[in-house]
Amino acid sequence: MHWRHPRGVLLLAGALLALSGPFGGPAAAAPGAAVPLTTASGAADGPDPIDFAVVVDQSASLADEDLVRETEAAALLSQGEISDRSRATVIGFGSSEKAGQAPVRDVCPLTTVDEAGRRHLSDCVQGLSRRDRALMGPGTDFPAAIRQAVSRLTEDGAAATADPKAPRTPKVVFLLTDGKLDVGDSPEYGTDPASRQANGAKRLDEELARARAAGVQIWPLGFGKGIDRAALTAMAESGYRGACSDVPGSMPRMREAGSSAEIDKALQETFAAARCARVAEGTVGRPPADLFVTIPPIATDGSLTVSKHDPKVRVTYFDPAGRKVPTHGEFEDSSFEVSGEDGPVEALRVKNPLPGRWRVHIEAPEGHRDREVAVRAIWQGRLRSVLTLDPAAPRAGQRTVVEVRMQTRRGVVITDPRQLAGIGVAVELTGDGFAPLTARLADDGRAPDRTAGDVRFTGTLTVPGTAAGRLKLVARMSAPGVTSDERPFHTVTTVGTPDVTAGLSVDRVTVHPGQQVHGTLSVTNNGTGPHTLRLSLGDGTQTAGPAADGAAAEGAAADGAASGKPGTAELGISPATVVAPPGRRTNVPFTVTVGKGTPLGELAGQVAVVDTADPGRPLDTAFLEVEVTPWPTWWDKWLRYVIGGAVLLALLAAVAGVRLAARRRRRDLAGTRLELRRDGRVLDNLTIRPGQSAGGEYLFTVDEVRGAAPTLRRTRGSAAAAHRLRRNGSGELLLRLHRGREEPVRPGEPVAVDDCELVVQGTRTPARTARARLSAIPRARRGGAGTRTRTRRRPGAGGADGGAGAGDTTWPPGPAPDTDTGTSGTWNRDF
Repeated sequence: MHWRHPRGVLLLAGALLALSGPFGGPAAAAPGAAVPLTTASGAADGPDPIDFAVVVDQSASLADEDLVRETEAAALLSQGEISDRSRATVIGFGSSEKAGQAPVRDVCPLTTVDEAGRRHLSDCVQGLSRRDRALMGPGTDFPAAIRQAVSRLTEDGAAATADPKAPRTPKVVFLLTDGKLDVGDSPEYGTDPASRQANGAKRLDEELARARAAGVQIWPLGFGKGIDRAALTAMAESGYRGACSDVPGSMPRMREAGSSAEIDKALQETFAAARCARVAEGTVGRPPADLFVTIPPIATDGSLTVSKHDPKVRVTYFDPAGRKVPTHGEFEDSSFEVSGEDGPVEALRVKNPLPGRWRVHIEAPEGHRDREVAVRAIWQGRLRSVLTLDPAAPRAGQRTVVEVRMQTRRGVVITDPRQLAGIGVAVELTGDGFAPLTARLADDGRAPDRTAGDVRFTGTLTVPGTAAGRLKLVARMSAPGVTSDERPFHTVTTVGTPDVTAGLSVDRVTVHPGQQVHGTLSVTNNGTGPHTLRLSLGDGTQTAGPAADGAAAEGAAADGAASGKPGTAELGISPATVVAPPGRRTNVPFTVTVGKGTPLGELAGQVAVVDTADPGRPLDTAFLEVEVTPWPTWWDKWLRYVIGGAVLLALLAAVAGVRLAARRRRRDLAGTRLELRRDGRVLDNLTIRPGQSAGGEYLFTVDEVRGAAPTLRRTRGSAAAAHRLRRNGSGELLLRLHRGREEPVRPGEPVAVDDCELVVQGTRTPARTARARLSAIPRARRGGAGTRTRTRRRPGAGGADGGAGAGDTTWPPGPAPDTDTGTSGTWNRDF
């Protein structure tokens, strides 16, 4: 193939590369109706609530600026709380030294931190900045502050449980102070300052014991130079010592801020530790500016808190995809709620936040741009445990294998171990006839765990020999910023040899939404009659069939499909029921259809099979180990062919370019010498130099001036007014004289031009021919290594352009080899 237009080839290749639009893939039809796998999220799906009191020191030792900082810190906690079921109260304290004074005052009553409650707290907390010495003394009455906080958190009796070590809702006191116990002027503690201080210390011990008995944690935060570190540490250690999910760092402890300016950061970190959450530090800037904070993929609930200091600052929020999110309502799969717009601290609470780098844009009018604004995010990941037990219905005394996977509220399985760094997983087995039993699980690759680091925690648990009847298995996770939903897996013990046994296997495959996953049910019926088995899908929180304790089946599947919230995994199973004939083993293939709306990623959930005659006893369960990937686009399917074609076209274009360049080099006349002769005498000569024969042709004229010999001259004028010499692509020389026809011309042969002769000396020889002829020349004639070849001009010879004359000879002496230039006697150096 001869490519005459390499540019066209490149354009064609570019056009092929541009065909990258998503033309879509075939959508496999889903047989039957597929419905969402995950159950609708309710209150229990959100973060666990806490009841907390923010107790703020308003004593005389605080400067007004410090009190403002405390006020903003209190607002930060009330606005940043991530659960709308939590309750908060704000209490100021000082001392009581004369009539009319009280050591404490309720600035904000115990308020549920929902949308309306957060707005109320944002307004009422500003009352902390107002001090009235007629109503509160200047001292520091810690016992009264602790007593007031504990009373407010327990006055509804919620904390009074039969087991004080396991309060139903955590109770937490955050104590902000810049000093130490000072009740020397408080009459209720004694008659003189010394006895008052001693009695105050005793009273503090009593109040801390009361807090511990009521299950109330104390988290002191001291700032400034006058704090009593030992006393604050004792407060933390003397209160209730329970921790959220046994996570390291969640035990109450004293924390110190270097100054009042550091209170908000230190207090929010303390708050996160107390409620088993994490804080992501963001950037700081003065308006107008863009601030940034990153929310990790594992987060399921969070609040973006903006410490504005000035209510005039206005805030706009953008998710990691660059989209402006609403301040209230639903957007995509997230819900939003803002509060504190008119206060010093604003917060955007987000449920199911999009992970990644959030942008917070701040603006402020002139005169309100001098304060730095900081953004942080407090977040928590509430994970669901997907659990299997092998065997699914064990016998009393039998050793079982427990495996747990984690998934988010959206049904996405956690597969990155970095997201669960430091996590601990345990399971608790309860049931009839034995005390609760706990076993820890591991992801270390040691048997029975299959692979280390695959975020599948496995362990063994032996059912007590006294177990009879109902069994309930609960998985509990503990990690910084992570809590478990603790939903149960129900089963029953098996007595004797069951008539029906079954095993499930599901293909480990990668599919696209709308495709199917294949599995096999192996069932053996040792009975005398047929048994009907039901296949179902669930998210791992509950096997098919009613719970053994009569509770509603959480996430149970029915009729071969799971139900739940749209937008989560949509799965269907077929067949939904199987009849096992008596006295034989049967293998039954089944399919799981992945709905078109199923989220991408590893598929959550499991398949379960039960005997309809005994639905409370699962026969077997199996994880769905399926990766859901998007349908390939046209570009995905044909990319390698397009790239291959483009590469081929590029190679062809390169070859064509090389051939074209070679063709141009062959047509180049550079080095060709024109000689004008008369009567065998050279009148003039002209050597064509590089760049003078564009397109492979050279224009010249023969000028005759009266009284002088004719001369050769290059011309740039019209080809019609000059002689033209050109070389075609095959290397042939063609000469067209003025007003004549173009005819071939051989190097060295004269051509009549007016009354003269023109001889074309084609000194350029194709390299291949030159090398071949050079190899045939004896070495003595060519010269050995180091021999120089030069041209010597005879006296009187020469031309106007410095070309060699007809009498040129070569050195060293000897006959010149024949070349394509004909009769030229010059040794060619172009070999």
